[in-house]
Amino acid sequence: MVQKLKKKKLGICIYVTFILMVATAVLIYINLGDNHIFERAYDDEISQFSPSIEPNLSISISPNKLKSSNAILIRLTDDAILMQKNSDKKIYPASLTKMMTAIVAIENLPDPNEEINLTEATFQGLSGEDASMAGFKPGEQVKSIDLLYGALLPSGAECCIGLADKIAGSEQNFVKMMNKKAADLGMKNTHFENATGLHNENHYTTVRDLSILLKYALKNNTFREIFTSYRHYVPPTNKHPEGVTFYSTMFEELKNQNITGGQILGGKTGYTNEAGLCLASLAKVGKQEYIMISADAKGNHNTKQYNITDAVAAYNSIEK
Repeated sequence: MVQKLKKKKLGICIYVTFILMVATAVLIYINLGDNHIFERAYDDEISQFSPSIEPNLSISISPNKLKSSNAILIRLTDDAILMQKNSDKKIYPASLTKMMTAIVAIENLPDPNEEINLTEATFQGLSGEDASMAGFKPGEQVKSIDLLYGALLPSGAECCIGLADKIAGSEQNFVKMMNKKAADLGMKNTHFENATGLHNENHYTTVRDLSILLKYALKNNTFREIFTSYRHYVPPTNKHPEGVTFYSTMFEELKNQNITGGQILGGKTGYTNEAGLCLASLAKVGKQEYIMISADAKGNHNTKQYNITDAVAAYNSIEK
């Protein structure tokens, strides 16, 4: 009788142990399943916010074929990224800086026809830095709108300084406005040190950030009008009695370049030794508008303009 009781207790212990093992296995399985569900949900959440190239876009060129080290190509109607190459890597923007200078100036000028006096101080240090100039002279009285054209078309540094001094009292104060605008637009990897784009280690951005800027600026009618102009005539001033005609540095380089099924509508070039050849451009291919920002193409003003050829090749690769 005692022996039977012992066997019965042993059987119960074995049974309870078995039940506990099964319960533990089920709990582990449920927890693992929950973790996988969480991981999938987390991945789905991240994928909603992580920028990526839209699948199945009809573009034939590989980013590796570009001469530019950094580039991004975007369709404006839906902000789809058709192509990108090192788009979040730090670059020096050179004269692409002047896009920010121009839009900040436009938004803070009370009267585009107001005359601004370009003083000797406006030109101080620019020639020594080999800055590009529009051709105005010290003591010249120029309308604000003409300085805007001078900043974007021939890339005149004196125009940028003249606008900055008028609006903010100094270039330093104006640069604070530029950095605030960059922050407001969500340009998280951008910092400006000047209004002209002259090289400075702390003056940097990315092509993605510049695409954010250009998309925003093109919504402004005045900016778009200037950005897409081939030339601009400045009426007579006290220093130029016959007036001055500006030509877009980009359109001058586009004379022998063709886009099949479309055209480049406007753009801004840039170059310093550190930045390489840069370009921000707007094009229409078929019925859609696109922008492309590129930077750090090898070469200089005296070589083939690979910033231009990259843009033409990219726009030509879009299926019409």
